[in-house]
Amino acid sequence: MAMIPLPYGIDLFEQVRKDHCYYIDKTYLISELMEAPFKVNLITRPRRFGKTLAMSMLASFFDIRKDSRELFEGLEISKDKELCAQWMNQWPVLFVTLKDVSGIDFPDAYGMLQYVISNLYGDHSYLMTSDRVSSKDQQSFERLYFRKGELSDIKNAIQILLRMMHDYYGKEVILLVDEYDVPLAKASDNGYYDEMLNVIRVLLGMSWKSNPNLKFAVVTGCLRVAKESIFTGANNFVSNSISDVSYQDCFGFTEAEVTQLLKDAELSDALPEMKQWYDGYRFGKMEIYCPWDVLLHVRALCLDEKAKPGNHWIDTSHNSIIRRFIDLPDMYVKEKFESLLSGGVIQEPIREDLTYDIAHSSEENLWSILYLTGYLTQVLPEELPEGMTPQEGKMSLRIPNEEVRFVFKDTVQAWFEDSIKARDRSELFSEWWNGEDEKLTEDVSDILFDTISYYDYKEDFYHAFIAGMFSGAGYEVKSNSEQGKGRADITIKERRHRRAIIIEAKWPGKKKDATLESECQEALDQIERMQYARNLRIEGYRTVLCYGAAFLGKDCLIRLAKEDEGDKES
Repeated sequence: MAMIPLPYGIDLFEQVRKDHCYYIDKTYLISELMEAPFKVNLITRPRRFGKTLAMSMLASFFDIRKDSRELFEGLEISKDKELCAQWMNQWPVLFVTLKDVSGIDFPDAYGMLQYVISNLYGDHSYLMTSDRVSSKDQQSFERLYFRKGELSDIKNAIQILLRMMHDYYGKEVILLVDEYDVPLAKASDNGYYDEMLNVIRVLLGMSWKSNPNLKFAVVTGCLRVAKESIFTGANNFVSNSISDVSYQDCFGFTEAEVTQLLKDAELSDALPEMKQWYDGYRFGKMEIYCPWDVLLHVRALCLDEKAKPGNHWIDTSHNSIIRRFIDLPDMYVKEKFESLLSGGVIQEPIREDLTYDIAHSSEENLWSILYLTGYLTQVLPEELPEGMTPQEGKMSLRIPNEEVRFVFKDTVQAWFEDSIKARDRSELFSEWWNGEDEKLTEDVSDILFDTISYYDYKEDFYHAFIAGMFSGAGYEVKSNSEQGKGRADITIKERRHRRAIIIEAKWPGKKKDATLESECQEALDQIERMQYARNLRIEGYRTVLCYGAAFLGKDCLIRLAKEDEGDKES
């Protein structure tokens, strides 16, 4: 393999180029932007698809304070001499990123917004002493720079800076706003949405509403927030979502780009696994890889060629949306989740002009959020499973790849464990310890019917399902632990009463003639043959109950091993 300098964790274009990091050329975004007249261009993409790096690239290209010829030398945009002569480093640029504006409450988030604005003003500190701008604006500038401004100052911070820059340069200003909706998303999650909306609506909305100081604005985010009127009054407003073909390959990596990256790193054999885990997002008509995940995995492979793909979506923003979805009591989505988790396709109406405050108000909105944030992706008509046809007014959706499937699976598993813990399980535990296998068959079947499968009902799912019933209840629960001559599927120990339960779970899989009865008997025979209870008795457990459990879909059969009937007294 070849060690190549990857831009791991770097989202500033200038740093990527100056440090000679590997850069997948996306500068054609500039020419695509210039082809269509607009005053405000909103481009929405899921998180972690290179929006900040792209916006940083635009800032480097346009900013009149820089000489960027060397940075762009050899890149696609440098071939367009006429465009470069007209636009490269010819315009004042105000680059604002709101991705760090968050907090557990409004004062916390508002403080972060003040900090972001103070840094923004610090980047243009030359305006504070210039005789080209008004003294009144300079007074506002000083308050905002030192974080002493009132709420009204904060709301007008961008508008004031645009005016001052226009006065200073004698040219209209290009405004770049990165991750404009992060403050609203965080506010929605933490319960101060209306307060944050009151600030962001004015802070951004006034910046492009009939503003003579503005040349044009490019805005990126995750959702198109329309009803809040943030974009009301913006002349020549254009919105481009993941459904549009415009800029479809400007964010994220195409397969050709990933193939070339792996070739340069001498890791071409990794492509099939990379595709399975990190491809599958559809922007416009193109399938796109998540660049963050690709770079992380290539980095891991450069350090260890046997490295396995990692799940980098865990604990990232918006993962809670899946949990909120299945927690809502009036939304019956379990069968749809099971279909998605088994690789299936669902068809749902999609809205692209959602607002964060109503995102959880209906099932339709929640499917739309999952689509727009990258947890689901569009399936084209020619890719639909056999027998499924497109439905008018609905979009065909699937989970894009193995990484996101694991996020769904982990969320569902945590939901099941939490929902089980919330139940009164005393009667269920009593049934297990008293050997009431007929009652267990009935009650476990009911629980199984009420949950969501995430392995298409394979054996691993049932193992996790059984273990989850005992989790958090004071028992020691082990899966596939060494017992006797082999490994029992599930072992539950209660040291206080010196008693234990062994459960061997069976799933017929593709066996043609298998039944619940035959599989359950096979489990019981295996327990006896492999002497699973032997080690536990040697350890001093007086009561060891052994169960065979057979599962088929959402049906189960549980039987107690007869030879252990005499051991039921604790």
